[in-house]
Amino acid sequence: MPPTPLPPPSGRITLREVARALGVSVATVSNAYNRPDQLSAALRERVLDTARTLGYSGPDPLARSLRRGRTGVIGVVYGAPLEYAFADPAAALFLGSVAQALQAASLNLLLLASPDDLKTDPLAPVQSASVDGLIVYSAAKNSELLRAVLARGLPTVLVDQPVQTQPDLQRSDIQTPQRLPQVAGVGIDDAGGATLAARHLLELGHTHIGVLCLELGVRQGGGRVALGYDAQIAYHPTAERLRGYREAVATGPHSGASLYLTEAGRNTAATGERRALELLHAEPQITALLCMSDVLAQGALRAAHTLGWAVPQHLSVIGYDDSPGSADLNLTTVWQPTSDKGRQVGEAMLRLLGGKPQEDVQLPTRLVVRGSTARAEEVPPS
Repeated sequence: MPPTPLPPPSGRITLREVARALGVSVATVSNAYNRPDQLSAALRERVLDTARTLGYSGPDPLARSLRRGRTGVIGVVYGAPLEYAFADPAAALFLGSVAQALQAASLNLLLLASPDDLKTDPLAPVQSASVDGLIVYSAAKNSELLRAVLARGLPTVLVDQPVQTQPDLQRSDIQTPQRLPQVAGVGIDDAGGATLAARHLLELGHTHIGVLCLELGVRQGGGRVALGYDAQIAYHPTAERLRGYREAVATGPHSGASLYLTEAGRNTAATGERRALELLHAEPQITALLCMSDVLAQGALRAAHTLGWAVPQHLSVIGYDDSPGSADLNLTTVWQPTSDKGRQVGEAMLRLLGGKPQEDVQLPTRLVVRGSTARAEEVPPS
């Protein structure tokens, strides 16, 4: 049996106290935790047993990260309320895939609150988080949030936000040109998928089509979109999907169709239902709805049920994302490779952390036709 360890001269148990009790070097105790392959199994077990007896719980994680210059943590800047990360199936699938890609390198994820979630010092989580890199998911272009992220000078991956549209970092009040961060972008063909969705409805004879938009700008609140306002959209996916819808209507044999826009404000089924009801009451000629997410499309299906309208006989509905569960709803939607996008984001971050160049990535989208769309009726329900 090992000798009974003497109590340390102070109340704080340190690695040095464990080494003294065992009569070994400090390096030997350190190796038991950090480089176990350097010790025999018996010696390592002796070190760990003595450490437990003395009450030493292991190296200080903060001190270890300072020595290594790495925290082992990647921050995810979620530009929407944090509950979306758990309530939206597409967001949850994306984050799970990111985490899986990073776990292979023993990295962890830290979700950082959106500025809208904080009453005071809204940029503090981004500015003070002890992380090795940042992933920006769903942030408005040219926002203070995005400026704060890029000002950290850390490896950064922008999701659904092209790098070339980022704010000018040459401003002296942000940072010097020598400290520009490593930045890469990973996104999808938002406009292409939207064009396929709108074209599908046009080919089915729909000429009065409502659009349930994702958030257009920071704290807009939602509601009908004024003519010309969509040129000021702050969120890239919203702008690109609307561009795709408009391009489908403006080209081909169906250029006489009309789009009726409303902003959801929040990406929830309840908001989608409310906005769909408002839009259908205001524009009863509408025979189809283009929804910028499957979550909003779920709300649109609820609205149709509330009105007693059969889907797709009286109202066609198309979503976007092809989230888990959309097939069970028999929802026609635009598929995006959500899981692959998360993996690509994780791998891009690993390359940046390794000092390697990372090209921007754009992933494909496609239309998945199910049972929520059909030919337009000549007379919409009253």
